[in-house]
Amino acid sequence: MKIQIQCQLVRIRLDESELACLLAGQSVENHTALAGMGKWSQMVHLHPQPMVELTGSPQALVIGLPHAPVLALSARLPSREGLLWELSGTEQPLQLQLDVDIRDSRRQRGAPHRVHAPITPSV
Repeated sequence: MKIQIQCQLVRIRLDESELACLLAGQSVENHTALAGMGKWSQMVHLHPQPMVELTGSPQALVIGLPHAPVLALSARLPSREGLLWELSGTEQPLQLQLDVDIRDSRRQRGAPHRVHAPITPSV
């Protein structure tokens, strides 16, 4: 799992095996040791609720993603278009983007499906 953070956008990029783990009910984790300052970690799992849920702390973030949109994304892979959620509740909304590595999907699944518009689940 790769995590990219820029301003108010958090992008999660999974490979096919990590997506399979999520769909099988497991979680996927990322840990970074911060050179004597402790650890920073992110855990992603699927849940049945229709919205993204952020729990834990900034140092140990737990991201719950809605199962149905992730399952739908899996069905249309390989695709450059992932999922995008906008989370409000603070002064500035946070965008959370989920992508599956298209190169890995092409190796695992073959040629890409044609998708012309991104799917943006409502939150």
